[in-house]
Amino acid sequence: MAMLKMVYFTFHLHRSQSSGTGNDLARMYFHVPPAQVPGWRCWAQSNSDVSEEPLPAGWATSTAPNSRPFFIDHNTRTTTWEDPRKTRSNSLRTAATPDAPKPFVRSSSNEDLLNNLGPLPPGWEERIHTDGRVFYIDHNTRSTMWEDPRLQKLGGPAVPYSRDYKRKYDYFRSKLRKPVNVPNKIDIKISRSNVFEDSFRVIMNVKKVDLLKTRLWIEFDGEVGLDYGGVAREWFYMLSKEMFNPYYGLFEYSATDNYTLQINPLSGVANEEHLSYFEFIGRIAGMAVYHGKLLDAFFIRPFYKMMLGKTIKLSDMESVDSEYHNSLVWIKENDPTELDIRFCVEEDYFGERAERELKPGGKDIVVCEENKLEYIDLVIKWRFVSRVENQMKLFMKGFNALIPQTLLQIFDENEVELLMCGLQDIDVNDWKRNTAYKGEYNQNHPAIVHFWRCVYSFNNEMRARLLQFVTGTSRVPMNGFSEMYGSNGPQLFTIEKWGTPDQLPRAHTCFNRLDLPPYDTYQELRKKLIVAVENTQGFEGVD
Repeated sequence: MAMLKMVYFTFHLHRSQSSGTGNDLARMYFHVPPAQVPGWRCWAQSNSDVSEEPLPAGWATSTAPNSRPFFIDHNTRTTTWEDPRKTRSNSLRTAATPDAPKPFVRSSSNEDLLNNLGPLPPGWEERIHTDGRVFYIDHNTRSTMWEDPRLQKLGGPAVPYSRDYKRKYDYFRSKLRKPVNVPNKIDIKISRSNVFEDSFRVIMNVKKVDLLKTRLWIEFDGEVGLDYGGVAREWFYMLSKEMFNPYYGLFEYSATDNYTLQINPLSGVANEEHLSYFEFIGRIAGMAVYHGKLLDAFFIRPFYKMMLGKTIKLSDMESVDSEYHNSLVWIKENDPTELDIRFCVEEDYFGERAERELKPGGKDIVVCEENKLEYIDLVIKWRFVSRVENQMKLFMKGFNALIPQTLLQIFDENEVELLMCGLQDIDVNDWKRNTAYKGEYNQNHPAIVHFWRCVYSFNNEMRARLLQFVTGTSRVPMNGFSEMYGSNGPQLFTIEKWGTPDQLPRAHTCFNRLDLPPYDTYQELRKKLIVAVENTQGFEGVD
């Protein structure tokens, strides 16, 4: 009888570091012969090839106390878990196949994307004006412009949304009930250093939830300022960073990345009061939607479907965990009887392994051609729903206290993401089209030409940080930059001439306004703007 090797899928469950347990693992096991799992054969072959190669000169291997092999580089007197032969093998394969995708390297915030613009488009010419400024001639249309035509391709496309989303959104806003018989504002006094706990205490002590629908008057301890909307946006931004931080054990990153979030099924282990916190987070999410603010987080697609009460399908798993998805697809498309898969899963929590049945008597039921679809449905329900059912119920209790479920359900799951979190990618071309100028500035002023060249040079992360610096949030409104709001209603992103070149730019988040000194060169403007964005938090005066 052939020995069945264990192919497993690992989900990282983050807990508070204060608990002293570090990262723990919950695993789901499929007892499947390796040769029958898609991708196994090439993986095993490649690792076998690597292990048969000699180690590079000066390298040795040893075994750690936990039986895990590690590698010693006597040349540099360092150790590593990574097999150096694998790195060398990958390099050779990449060199042999120049069209292979390059590994992703996270760019730094001050990387200049303009360094590799390439040649000008056909029919274009670059010249220097009599005042020393560079300008561009389009011989195709016999026109000139100050802006480099190559910058447009760095702008990034806007994320499309459904054609009738705007109509739905307008209807949604018109049906939100205004509070009656309550004060016209609610005072929320918190400290920056303890924004999560302070906000939890204030919001959960509000017994009449309609108070949370009144004007939000946010005040940070020890700071001078009036909240005309900018401080509220900053509060939602800061609170998002804390609430959804896996450090607290309430949420965790999905299996495929460290960006999209999902509820941590072990949140109760990390925090005994976790259900109260999920109701609080639901209230904050509802407040953000009600007041037209955005959360600085993105969730897995099944999360939005659960908010709508929709059934999660196999296709929804692909973007969350592609390996898990592919294995279930294989089971769906083949007869799994010989694999001896049972209607149960094994979970390993903190070193203790437990078997969990997907249905009563599941450990004695073999998955076969006749019941495999039921098995897949139960696995999906276990993976996304049943383990976090209580947490989701309390989140929706808090959310529905401000946003009625009947109103929410006019949207689909993609639109709910736009409603709560805005657009993920920043379209600089749209940003530029919907920007206003004050003072002596206009779109052809040298400082403004330098400014947009600078924004085009930023990667998406730095563009988001600039947007947060000026507006209080890093998210773009769901209908693009044309629908940005300030303290008095609709307010475009605005740049006003201010100060002298020896000063840093400053921002007024309540008015979406950047006060930009008239710097003489692109290099000087870029340097000062980066310093301002990366080193400023909170502003004194009217904000």
